[in-house]
Amino acid sequence: MKTILLKCILIFPILLLAQHKGNYKQQETISRQNITSAKYLGNAGVYNPNNRLGFKNLRPNAAITIDVKALCNVKATSYTAVFNISQIGATAEETHQLMKTRIDNVKKELLLAGISKDNLVIDVISFVPVYEIEVVKKIFSKKYNEIPKGFQLQQNIHIQFTKTNQFEKILATCAKNEIYNLVKVDYFIKDIHLVYKKLQDALLKQVAEKKAYYKVLGFDLSTYNVMMADDKYCYFPKNFYKNYQAFNSVSFDAIKKEKGVTTAKKLTSYYYQPLTYENYDVVINPSILEPVVQVGMDLKLQYNLKPKEQKPIVKTEIKTVHKYYVIAPDGSIDIKELNTNK
Repeated sequence: MKTILLKCILIFPILLLAQHKGNYKQQETISRQNITSAKYLGNAGVYNPNNRLGFKNLRPNAAITIDVKALCNVKATSYTAVFNISQIGATAEETHQLMKTRIDNVKKELLLAGISKDNLVIDVISFVPVYEIEVVKKIFSKKYNEIPKGFQLQQNIHIQFTKTNQFEKILATCAKNEIYNLVKVDYFIKDIHLVYKKLQDALLKQVAEKKAYYKVLGFDLSTYNVMMADDKYCYFPKNFYKNYQAFNSVSFDAIKKEKGVTTAKKLTSYYYQPLTYENYDVVINPSILEPVVQVGMDLKLQYNLKPKEQKPIVKTEIKTVHKYYVIAPDGSIDIKELNTNK
């Protein structure tokens, strides 16, 4: 009994520490064979893995590259939730009236929650008759005829709101009126150009600091030719939801039944995983509590050393002048020059 109690005391703190990792399923299944293998190095390798972080092998280059990235987490100024609603009826008038009653109820309840009728728009998708097959039996044959059965009206409801806590009321109101199909939630940012301007200023500041850093190292960037490339992007929360299944799937009903293990269905859970910050030089509004729009800008400058100016080569020619003397019969001497440089 003492041995069992001691084991429980030793394992309990480990479980508490591991809970901060969350409930998502591990990438590898840990079995008895894995625990005893050299890969995990016993229990210590399982519960306290020693992951050695690698370091980049820096290679000097004649070109100097300034690569800066900036990210801004922006809370949306307004949201639009889109619900799909379908209604059937025996006649066109009945179908339309049933749909109108449900939507009017939604408008009345949302008006009490601070959402005006102007923030609710109806988008008609389809309004078509529905047919069924009637079997007509005769003595020597059987026929299948389509006969009108009723009508089906399908619409989308667009609801705009400005506060995230209003969305819970919207969901409850729609569910009360049998509207369950949430299509999507769109995020909108007012004056997004101001966000890009803020990111540009942050990038320019980073470039100036890096230039000063290289100057201290002894590099005069004025002696380099520069090439530039930039990019901007905007990511919305709907693209960053991931899913997982809880690792434990054993049911506690097996304890009550005192017999074989009963497996429980694993529930698929979803969570919001935004862009991480390890690759960014500047992050504006880094701490977030709710899903946000992530706006980013990248700037890359590449400096290549200017080629040295070559002085023109001056070719000096030495002109040699040959002289010869011509003596006339009368004894006079005439001096002539002989050009031999042609």
